Amino acid sequence: MYSTRTSQDGSYRFIPAVYQYSGGVAAEPGFRIERAQLASPVALDKGLALIEAHLERIDRPLTALCACELRSPEPFSEGGFDAFNRLYASRLDRWGILQGQVNPVARTNICPEIDKPETVSLHAFSYTVPDAAAKASFVVAGSGEAPEGGASYAQGTIRPGDASPEGVRAKAKWVMGEMERRLAGLGHDWRDATVANIYTIRDIHPLLADVLLPITSLGRAVTWHFSRPPVAVLDYEMDVRGLPREIVIEASA
Repeated sequence: MYSTRTSQDGSYRFIPAVYQYSGGVAAEPGFRIERAQLASPVALDKGLALIEAHLERIDRPLTALCACELRSPEPFSEGGFDAFNRLYASRLDRWGILQGQVNPVARTNICPEIDKPETVSLHAFSYTVPDAAAKASFVVAGSGEAPEGGASYAQGTIRPGDASPEGVRAKAKWVMGEMERRLAGLGHDWRDATVANIYTIRDIHPLLADVLLPITSLGRAVTWHFSRPPVAVLDYEMDVRGLPREIVIEASA
Protein backbone atom coordinates (compact mmCIF):
# COMPACT_ATOMS: atom_id res chain seq x y z
CA MET A 1 0.00 0.00 0.00
CA TYR A 2 1.24 3.50 -0.78
CA SER A 3 2.32 5.83 2.03
CA THR A 4 1.48 9.54 2.19
CA ARG A 5 3.11 12.85 3.06
CA THR A 6 1.59 16.16 4.14
CA SER A 7 1.26 19.19 1.86
CA GLN A 8 3.13 22.44 2.47
CA ASP A 9 0.21 24.10 4.24
CA GLY A 10 -0.90 20.96 6.10
CA SER A 11 -4.40 20.90 4.59
CA TYR A 12 -4.05 17.61 2.70
CA ARG A 13 -1.94 14.49 2.45
CA PHE A 14 -0.68 13.02 -0.81
CA ILE A 15 0.91 9.94 -2.34
CA PRO A 16 4.42 10.86 -3.54
CA ALA A 17 4.92 9.75 -7.14
CA VAL A 18 6.82 11.66 -9.84
CA TYR A 19 7.91 15.28 -10.21
CA GLN A 20 4.98 16.17 -12.46
CA TYR A 21 2.18 15.00 -10.14
CA SER A 22 1.28 12.91 -7.09
CA GLY A 23 -0.67 9.67 -7.03
CA GLY A 24 -3.59 11.26 -5.22
CA VAL A 25 -4.64 13.58 -2.41
CA ALA A 26 -6.96 13.47 0.61
CA ALA A 27 -8.08 16.30 2.87
CA GLU A 28 -6.71 16.38 6.40
CA PRO A 29 -9.14 16.74 9.35
CA GLY A 30 -10.62 20.22 9.47
CA PHE A 31 -10.54 20.61 5.69
CA ARG A 32 -12.43 19.40 2.65
CA ILE A 33 -11.47 19.28 -1.01
CA GLU A 34 -13.64 21.28 -3.40
CA ARG A 35 -13.53 20.93 -7.19
CA ALA A 36 -14.09 23.79 -9.64
CA GLN A 37 -14.77 22.87 -13.26
CA LEU A 38 -14.51 25.51 -15.96
CA ALA A 39 -17.60 26.01 -18.09
CA SER A 40 -15.23 25.57 -21.04
CA PRO A 41 -11.53 24.62 -20.95
CA VAL A 42 -9.05 27.48 -21.37
CA ALA A 43 -5.41 27.54 -22.45
CA LEU A 44 -3.18 26.48 -19.56
CA ASP A 45 -1.51 29.87 -18.99
CA LYS A 46 -4.91 31.52 -18.68
CA GLY A 47 -6.11 28.63 -16.56
CA LEU A 48 -3.27 28.97 -14.09
CA ALA A 49 -4.00 32.68 -13.78
CA LEU A 50 -7.64 31.78 -13.17
CA ILE A 51 -6.60 29.40 -10.37
CA GLU A 52 -4.58 32.18 -8.74
CA ALA A 53 -7.49 34.60 -8.94
CA HIS A 54 -10.03 32.08 -7.65
CA LEU A 55 -7.91 31.06 -4.65
CA GLU A 56 -7.25 34.70 -3.81
CA ARG A 57 -10.96 35.49 -4.04
CA ILE A 58 -11.87 32.75 -1.55
CA ASP A 59 -8.94 33.67 0.69
CA ARG A 60 -6.97 30.46 0.18
CA PRO A 61 -3.20 30.23 -0.38
CA LEU A 62 -1.76 28.85 -3.61
CA THR A 63 -0.53 25.88 -1.57
CA ALA A 64 -4.20 24.86 -1.15
CA LEU A 65 -4.20 23.71 -4.79
CA CYS A 66 -4.25 19.90 -4.73
CA ALA A 67 -5.38 18.63 -8.15
CA CYS A 68 -5.51 19.73 -11.80
CA GLU A 69 -7.38 18.26 -14.77
CA LEU A 70 -5.94 19.06 -18.18
CA ARG A 71 -7.04 18.51 -21.78
CA SER A 72 -4.47 18.17 -24.58
CA PRO A 73 -4.86 18.20 -28.39
CA GLU A 74 -2.97 14.97 -29.07
CA PRO A 75 -1.00 12.37 -27.10
CA PHE A 76 2.62 13.40 -26.51
CA SER A 77 5.76 11.54 -27.40
CA GLU A 78 7.67 10.59 -24.26
CA GLY A 79 10.16 13.40 -24.88
CA GLY A 80 7.39 15.91 -25.54
CA PHE A 81 5.57 14.82 -22.39
CA ASP A 82 8.70 15.29 -20.29
CA ALA A 83 9.29 18.78 -21.70
CA PHE A 84 5.69 19.80 -21.00
CA ASN A 85 5.80 18.34 -17.49
CA ARG A 86 8.93 20.28 -16.59
CA LEU A 87 7.31 23.52 -17.68
CA TYR A 88 4.14 22.71 -15.74
CA ALA A 89 6.01 21.68 -12.59
CA SER A 90 8.16 24.82 -12.70
CA ARG A 91 5.02 26.95 -12.39
CA LEU A 92 3.88 25.03 -9.32
CA ASP A 93 7.37 25.38 -7.90
CA ARG A 94 7.13 29.17 -8.23
CA TRP A 95 3.91 28.97 -6.25
CA GLY A 96 5.78 27.24 -3.41
CA ILE A 97 3.87 23.98 -3.80
CA LEU A 98 6.62 21.51 -4.66
CA GLN A 99 8.67 19.79 -1.96
CA GLY A 100 12.04 19.59 -3.67
CA GLN A 101 11.52 17.22 -6.58
CA VAL A 102 8.25 15.91 -5.10
CA ASN A 103 4.99 17.29 -6.46
CA PRO A 104 1.97 16.95 -4.13
CA VAL A 105 -0.62 18.04 -6.72
CA ALA A 106 -2.62 15.20 -8.30
CA ARG A 107 -3.31 15.43 -12.04
CA THR A 108 -5.23 13.95 -14.94
CA ASN A 109 -4.25 14.97 -18.48
CA ILE A 110 -6.20 13.39 -21.32
CA CYS A 111 -6.77 13.95 -25.04
CA PRO A 112 -10.38 14.17 -26.27
CA GLU A 113 -10.93 12.27 -29.49
CA ILE A 114 -13.66 14.75 -30.53
CA ASP A 115 -13.70 18.55 -30.08
CA LYS A 116 -9.99 18.69 -29.33
CA PRO A 117 -8.54 21.82 -27.72
CA GLU A 118 -6.05 23.88 -29.73
CA THR A 119 -3.47 23.70 -26.94
CA VAL A 120 -3.03 22.11 -23.53
CA SER A 121 -5.94 23.50 -21.51
CA LEU A 122 -7.26 23.57 -17.97
CA HIS A 123 -10.55 21.68 -17.50
CA ALA A 124 -10.88 21.69 -13.70
CA PHE A 125 -8.92 22.08 -10.48
CA SER A 126 -9.36 21.14 -6.83
CA TYR A 127 -8.26 22.83 -3.63
CA THR A 128 -8.75 22.62 0.11
CA VAL A 129 -11.03 24.82 2.19
CA PRO A 130 -11.44 24.87 5.99
CA ASP A 131 -14.46 22.86 7.12
CA ALA A 132 -14.57 21.52 10.66
CA ALA A 133 -17.61 19.32 9.92
CA ALA A 134 -16.44 17.98 6.57
CA LYS A 135 -16.62 14.34 5.62
CA ALA A 136 -13.51 12.78 4.14
CA SER A 137 -12.69 13.89 0.59
CA PHE A 138 -10.08 12.79 -1.92
CA VAL A 139 -8.90 12.85 -5.54
CA VAL A 140 -6.99 9.92 -7.05
CA ALA A 141 -4.76 11.06 -9.93
CA GLY A 142 -5.16 9.62 -13.40
CA SER A 143 -3.13 6.56 -14.33
CA GLY A 144 -2.68 4.71 -17.58
CA GLU A 145 -1.59 1.11 -18.01
CA ALA A 146 2.06 1.59 -17.05
CA PRO A 147 3.86 2.08 -13.72
CA GLU A 148 5.02 5.67 -13.28
CA GLY A 149 8.56 6.72 -12.55
CA GLY A 150 10.25 4.06 -14.67
CA ALA A 151 12.83 4.59 -17.40
CA SER A 152 10.04 5.02 -19.96
CA TYR A 153 6.35 4.39 -20.39
CA ALA A 154 7.11 2.13 -23.36
CA GLN A 155 9.14 -0.25 -21.20
CA GLY A 156 6.43 -0.71 -18.60
CA THR A 157 3.23 -0.53 -20.65
CA ILE A 158 0.82 -3.46 -20.32
CA ARG A 159 0.23 -5.12 -23.72
CA PRO A 160 1.65 -2.20 -25.77
CA GLY A 161 -0.10 -1.69 -29.10
CA ASP A 162 -2.66 -4.40 -28.32
CA ALA A 163 -6.18 -3.03 -28.89
CA SER A 164 -7.79 -6.48 -28.98
CA PRO A 165 -10.54 -7.21 -26.42
CA GLU A 166 -8.04 -9.32 -24.45
CA GLY A 167 -5.43 -6.56 -24.59
CA VAL A 168 -7.86 -3.90 -23.42
CA ARG A 169 -9.03 -6.18 -20.61
CA ALA A 170 -5.44 -6.68 -19.42
CA LYS A 171 -4.84 -2.93 -19.46
CA ALA A 172 -8.08 -2.24 -17.60
CA LYS A 173 -7.28 -4.84 -14.91
CA TRP A 174 -3.92 -3.25 -14.24
CA VAL A 175 -5.37 0.26 -14.06
CA MET A 176 -8.16 -0.88 -11.71
CA GLY A 177 -5.52 -2.42 -9.49
CA GLU A 178 -3.58 0.85 -9.45
CA MET A 179 -6.72 2.80 -8.57
CA GLU A 180 -7.35 0.42 -5.68
CA ARG A 181 -3.76 0.74 -4.45
CA ARG A 182 -4.02 4.52 -4.48
CA LEU A 183 -7.43 4.50 -2.80
CA ALA A 184 -6.06 2.28 -0.04
CA GLY A 185 -3.02 4.52 0.38
CA LEU A 186 -5.35 7.47 0.99
CA GLY A 187 -7.44 5.44 3.44
CA HIS A 188 -10.42 4.90 1.14
CA ASP A 189 -12.11 2.33 -1.09
CA TRP A 190 -14.71 2.27 -3.88
CA ARG A 191 -17.57 2.83 -1.44
CA ASP A 192 -16.23 6.32 -0.79
CA ALA A 193 -16.03 7.34 -4.46
CA THR A 194 -18.52 9.80 -5.93
CA VAL A 195 -17.06 9.76 -9.48
CA ALA A 196 -15.04 7.14 -11.40
CA ASN A 197 -13.80 8.26 -14.82
CA ILE A 198 -12.50 6.08 -17.65
CA TYR A 199 -10.57 7.62 -20.55
CA THR A 200 -10.21 5.44 -23.63
CA ILE A 201 -11.46 5.14 -27.19
CA ARG A 202 -11.83 1.36 -26.71
CA ASP A 203 -15.15 -0.30 -25.90
CA ILE A 204 -15.58 -0.65 -22.14
CA HIS A 205 -18.95 -2.44 -22.19
CA PRO A 206 -17.39 -5.94 -21.92
CA LEU A 207 -15.63 -4.80 -18.73
CA LEU A 208 -18.68 -3.61 -16.78
CA ALA A 209 -19.67 -7.01 -15.35
CA ASP A 210 -16.24 -8.18 -14.21
CA VAL A 211 -13.22 -5.86 -14.35
CA LEU A 212 -15.30 -2.88 -13.25
CA LEU A 213 -17.47 -4.93 -10.89
CA PRO A 214 -16.01 -3.32 -7.73
CA ILE A 215 -17.70 -0.12 -8.93
CA THR A 216 -20.81 -1.37 -10.71
CA SER A 217 -21.69 -3.83 -7.92
CA LEU A 218 -22.24 -0.84 -5.65
CA GLY A 219 -24.82 0.58 -8.04
CA ARG A 220 -22.39 3.33 -8.98
CA ALA A 221 -21.89 4.75 -12.44
CA VAL A 222 -18.66 4.93 -14.37
CA THR A 223 -18.19 7.92 -16.66
CA TRP A 224 -16.67 7.00 -20.02
CA HIS A 225 -14.77 9.80 -21.74
CA PHE A 226 -14.08 9.13 -25.42
CA SER A 227 -10.47 10.22 -25.03
CA ARG A 228 -6.89 8.99 -25.04
CA PRO A 229 -4.23 9.10 -22.32
CA PRO A 230 -1.58 11.83 -22.71
CA VAL A 231 1.30 9.60 -23.89
CA ALA A 232 1.06 7.98 -27.32
CA VAL A 233 1.99 4.49 -26.12
CA LEU A 234 -0.88 4.39 -23.59
CA ASP A 235 -4.45 3.36 -24.35
CA TYR A 236 -6.54 3.30 -21.14
CA GLU A 237 -6.69 5.64 -18.14
CA MET A 238 -8.79 6.12 -15.01
CA ASP A 239 -9.15 8.54 -12.14
CA VAL A 240 -11.44 8.56 -9.09
CA ARG A 241 -12.67 11.13 -6.62
CA GLY A 242 -14.86 11.39 -3.57
CA LEU A 243 -15.98 14.97 -3.05
CA PRO A 244 -18.95 16.51 -1.22
CA ARG A 245 -19.01 19.70 -3.29
CA GLU A 246 -18.21 20.59 -6.90
CA ILE A 247 -18.83 23.90 -8.64
CA VAL A 248 -18.71 25.27 -12.20
CA ILE A 249 -17.07 28.62 -12.88
CA GLU A 250 -16.77 30.82 -15.94
CA ALA A 251 -13.34 31.47 -17.41
CA SER A 252 -13.79 35.18 -16.73
CA ALA A 253 -14.66 34.52 -13.08
